[in-house]
Amino acid sequence: MDRRETSDIFRDRLARLQSQSGLRQSAFAAQLGIDRSALSQLLSGAGARLPRADTLVALAETHQVSVDWLLGLSEDQGVVSETRAMLEISSGADNLDQTPLVQWHEEARGTKIRYVPAGLPDLLRDGAIVQYEHRNTPVLDASQRQQDGYRRSYARLPETDMEVAMPLQTLQSFAAGHGIWAGLSVAQRRGQLAHMEQLLRELYPGFRLYLFDGSKRFSMAYTIFGHQRVAIYAGEIYLVLNGRATIQTMVGHFDNLVRAAEVHAHEVADFVAAL
Repeated sequence: MDRRETSDIFRDRLARLQSQSGLRQSAFAAQLGIDRSALSQLLSGAGARLPRADTLVALAETHQVSVDWLLGLSEDQGVVSETRAMLEISSGADNLDQTPLVQWHEEARGTKIRYVPAGLPDLLRDGAIVQYEHRNTPVLDASQRQQDGYRRSYARLPETDMEVAMPLQTLQSFAAGHGIWAGLSVAQRRGQLAHMEQLLRELYPGFRLYLFDGSKRFSMAYTIFGHQRVAIYAGEIYLVLNGRATIQTMVGHFDNLVRAAEVHAHEVADFVAAL
């Protein structure tokens, strides 16, 4: 099925849902979080137009139909077979095949990923730092390196759009060898910073790091995977939030961290180099 045929089927089924709802276009559009003109364009026959992913999900959830039916991949309109729990707890895994992070990244491919790390961003760590941070759990070291390699490969994809926000004091403490990094040598810390600078330059603008002042702002560690979920990191487990309104609230929180940044994405490589 080509894009034109998919668009035709979607337009027909969108019109059917609006008719069944008994709502005017403006009210129907408001349900989906779009304006009336955007809905009119989706209902028109001009071009092979399809909605954004968040609009498609909103339409499926609001009218209790499957995304597959909306796109013509299924003839069973049905009620969505399963409604995801608003709150889940997911454990981490010891290998790349079992970790939920891979699935979450793949499901969010092509959408924006927003990330507040617990320490140094995973995909910017070099091998020495991974080994140091996992020195008490050596059995996980190889898997952690594999996961970090996956993250870097993902960040290099042309469709990747990833933003990271973290306190600038975290990098300053690392450079000075304070706190949990006191056991690292000067050479190890310099090597990590050089590695980080190189990746920041290479991955920009698909990967953008913002540094906010941790004395003015606070955030726990979490990742927003597109419009699908927020995963709050709590050590060996993730607290996963799936509610649409909750996800939007967390997006707003993250965007506030970015707006408050003292060091912006185009400046951060130079900032790291100066450390």
